Amino acid sequence: MASSEIEIVSDSNDQKNSGQRPNEVVIIDVFGASAYGDFEKLRKYVEEDGVSLSQADGNGYYALQWACLNNFAAIAQYIIEHGGDVNDADNAKQTALHWAGVRGSIAAADVLLQSGARVEAADVNGYRAVHVAAQYGQTAFLYHIVAKYHADFDAPDNDGRSPLHWAAYKGFADTIRLLLFRDAHQGRQDKEGCTPLHWAALRGNVEACTVLVHAGTKQELVVKDNAGFTPIQIASDKGHRHVAYFLSNAWRAHSRSKRWEGVFIGKVGDIGFAPLLFCIFLCNLVLFINSILFAPNLRKITAAVGLWGWITVSLALGSMMMFYRCSSKDPGYINTSGELRDHPDVEDPLLNIDLNSSSIWTGNWSQLCPTCKIIRPVRSKHCSSCKRCVEQFDHHCPWISNCVGKRNKWDFFVFLCMGNLTTFLAFVVAVQRIWTVAPAVPSEETWMLFVVFQYPGIVAFLVMDTIMFIAAAVLMIAQASQIAQNITTNELANAVRYGYLRGPDGQFRNPYNYGCWKNCADFLINGYTDDNEIAWPPLQQIAR
Repeated sequence: MASSEIEIVSDSNDQKNSGQRPNEVVIIDVFGASAYGDFEKLRKYVEEDGVSLSQADGNGYYALQWACLNNFAAIAQYIIEHGGDVNDADNAKQTALHWAGVRGSIAAADVLLQSGARVEAADVNGYRAVHVAAQYGQTAFLYHIVAKYHADFDAPDNDGRSPLHWAAYKGFADTIRLLLFRDAHQGRQDKEGCTPLHWAALRGNVEACTVLVHAGTKQELVVKDNAGFTPIQIASDKGHRHVAYFLSNAWRAHSRSKRWEGVFIGKVGDIGFAPLLFCIFLCNLVLFINSILFAPNLRKITAAVGLWGWITVSLALGSMMMFYRCSSKDPGYINTSGELRDHPDVEDPLLNIDLNSSSIWTGNWSQLCPTCKIIRPVRSKHCSSCKRCVEQFDHHCPWISNCVGKRNKWDFFVFLCMGNLTTFLAFVVAVQRIWTVAPAVPSEETWMLFVVFQYPGIVAFLVMDTIMFIAAAVLMIAQASQIAQNITTNELANAVRYGYLRGPDGQFRNPYNYGCWKNCADFLINGYTDDNEIAWPPLQQIAR
């Protein structure tokens, strides 16, 4: 790319505001006037001095290239109208459209393409504008020329590398998301046998590897290049231990799921631990009734203890009902394009996607889901276990075999509260019941040993009840804290990755936090909070 010889100039808006060119650059020809956006001098050179705009400078660069590099669309239009050829190429066979791709000059690209520029023009390396955009991480530019001008986003260069290869090599995760969203071929191997995952592993780009692995078929993890190396081996050889660790774990998880699939009908991962937890609940409830409430070798139960005991049983049954609700309820799955296409009477927004007018688009490319092929709301996330995008994704809970999201988080929190209260009351009733056996304890034996050997059912119940109480209490406190802040578990764990969680100063700031009282009231009354109302505008909107 000729970018190393391209002079970096200040943004045109800064120049306009200051009224001065950076460092008081002296413009002596049409190339300088085009590069710095000096319309008056350009017109003087062309209309008064008769300078041609179809000639290159000493390095073989054209005035149109300089104008498009810096996104001076009006100057580009003027050059084209006064003799500039939109398809003129420099010594590296790069056109003005290639130069526009370096800085993502969308307005200038529109002028070029509407004036007849070839969107598939290739330079000496076989790079097209889509390759240049991927190399420089110009995701918006890439989307624009693909969506509006039908540029081939999967075209190989002379070495067999597609834009996805380049985006993976440079570590531009947003560009990778867009290309995968457009169904770019993730398993393509270049002339060296490398896939995009090989190149991402070579450079140690963790986020790029993460996006590729989650959107891929897992077969890319074991593809070997011409030298016989897999992406895992390349990452390890280059000293990128964090990448090698991530890729190794991804492959082991995939291998385990395959082994389990061969043992059981269906995937164990799809079933989760919900049946096991339900059995534990049921066993503990049976133990409580048989070994504590109706134990024949304990003293007769009093009315007060009996009342609290049956309240505990009622709460246990209610907890099991809430467990079933949050396990079976839709957590907030977002419809995929496939589901929409199955219904011809429903318009599929992906068939004619317009990010500029989408009601949920905020300029964050991480909203694109390469797997579901949808634009998801800001706080949503694709769950690799459920293989669906979940609105207001909190976390995937294997113990309920379901995600916790917008539509079932209220049920999940009520389940935790009821479970916590149930285990606490059961513990109190059980301790009260076994405390009544103290007078029957032989003098030569301690009360603890006597209870362990004489009432093993009660001891087993107390052990399981204590474990469940601690687990439920920790989860309930964590969820209550997050509800009070109106933030999800996923957002807390990945706050660095989400731009909307940063204020203008770059520090963490939650735009959905309206204060403890309103956050809790909205959640308890509605079951969820409204993402359309935010306390302050996110960083992307301020930047605009």
